[in-house]
Amino acid sequence: MKIGELALRTSVAPSRIRFYERIGLLKVVERQANGYRSYPEDAVLVLQLITTAQKAGFRLDELRALLPDELAAWKHGDLIGTLRRKVQDIEILQVQLAGNRAHLLALLAQIEAKPADMDCAANARRVLSEMQLGSRE
Repeated sequence: MKIGELALRTSVAPSRIRFYERIGLLKVVERQANGYRSYPEDAVLVLQLITTAQKAGFRLDELRALLPDELAAWKHGDLIGTLRRKVQDIEILQVQLAGNRAHLLALLAQIEAKPADMDCAANARRVLSEMQLGSRE
């Protein structure tokens, strides 16, 4: 199939398909005598895997290491290990984000607790000094 049909079937722009080919993610492309790209049916699956994996948080360099030259050559154990590591990475990130959220909510509460007779600059100094005292403990 030509790139236009592949783009329609996968909802991936032709420029993105060429980019994936250029960086080595899409390896199943053949060139016809006239220079046009010709993609086998597997290209649909590969592009769907790439877009799904990106939505799940995989970076392109991770995908390059994960995707085999041929889908039939996928090593089950390696795939499971990679997916488990990605889940662990996400869990670590969730803990970090929860800490960031808690810190921001505490900061917001301090800023909102501005006494009515205090101007914003004085309140900022108050909040910053409380933050500095808290970081020393």
